[in-house]
Amino acid sequence: MPRVIVQTSAAPAAIGPYAQAVRAGATVYLSGQIPLDAYSGQLVEGDIDVQARQVFANLEAVARAAGGSLQQAVRIGIFLTDLGDFAAVNRVMESVLQPPYPARATVQVAALPRGARIEADAILVLD
Repeated sequence: MPRVIVQTSAAPAAIGPYAQAVRAGATVYLSGQIPLDAYSGQLVEGDIDVQARQVFANLEAVARAAGGSLQQAVRIGIFLTDLGDFAAVNRVMESVLQPPYPARATVQVAALPRGARIEADAILVLD
């Protein structure tokens, strides 16, 4: 099955040797997104709510470039530098996604690129 690289200017460019997403058949693997503004490339300023909303907006932009939507996520991985932000991220996720929600793992990490407080990745299955 051929791999198709997904790229969009509506989400931040990769800051390393990886693609924004890779599509293989009906499955799309979205790389981790941190709360970078797609146009300036700078980390958005604000609390965890602001950063989480930017992360989900970036994931949605990549999902759309792949021909789908974040609503088609079957799994989301969330990486936080402080698990104290867990409830706030849950509220943001509830506001941007509709049930049924995807499977999810949330872990605390020591640090994230550019000093971000959150990173998330996703796997979509397109209908």
